[in-house]
Amino acid sequence: MNPEEYVTLPAFRETGYVVLDPYDQAQDPREWEQLTFVDWKSSGDTRFAPLASAYGDMECNGFWNHTPAKTDKDGVWVDANVAVAPRLKARAEEPGANIGRCRVIELQPTAYGETLYNLHRDDNNRLNPEGTGWIVRAFFNLTDDPDTMMVLREDRDDPATETRIALPAGAQVIIDTQRLWHAVWHPSDRARYCLITSYESGPELDAYIKAKNGVSRIESAPIDPAVQAEGEAVAASKREARAAALAARGQDPTFGDGSLRASATMETYSEA
Repeated sequence: MNPEEYVTLPAFRETGYVVLDPYDQAQDPREWEQLTFVDWKSSGDTRFAPLASAYGDMECNGFWNHTPAKTDKDGVWVDANVAVAPRLKARAEEPGANIGRCRVIELQPTAYGETLYNLHRDDNNRLNPEGTGWIVRAFFNLTDDPDTMMVLREDRDDPATETRIALPAGAQVIIDTQRLWHAVWHPSDRARYCLITSYESGPELDAYIKAKNGVSRIESAPIDPAVQAEGEAVAASKREARAAALAARGQDPTFGDGSLRASATMETYSEA
């Protein structure tokens, strides 16, 4: 799949991500506390509360896994959840772009090594017709997690390509998650909550990014070199162990573009 055959935005061309102006999250009610969550595994120990799903049901499956199958566009609001979260729905609708999957993620504390092991890319554009808008994902952090970071890499195995984006309450970032390897490092003693929305690239999203003063490159949040080295070692060890276990069962330890699959419980091309 070649993004050049789709409508893409210049804001993502250089780095694959855009950081927007922060949002004053303190002005909003904590609507995520009233949502219905379903078990759905992504990178890390997660649950999700769907706000928009393929056909409005309380589920989180990829839109292509339905009948009829569809790409990650034209999501249908989940009545029970949007009824208790009108502000979250309004925030998702604010860009004016076509919305696919929209959900709140609950992520339990995650070590840096586990985060590196969980790095993944999303299959956002499955069934997406060429000539239409490329799907990207927005992450609007809801809880105040100043030590938590979105970890992005162009090359999963090359730490030199890593960018770390801090995620305090109100942090807003939009990412081409089919291009970038990503996962969240959440060193905390409580769960993190974040609104994740799939958007179609086009003039509406472009205008929204400009209105929110989107920037395509930031300085990485700092990390202790010892923590970084230990994390790399942990992730490498876990990948090797998983590859050996799959090989022992006669299974191919690679998937997709040939990279080792990070986690046995991770949705194939899931979300952070």
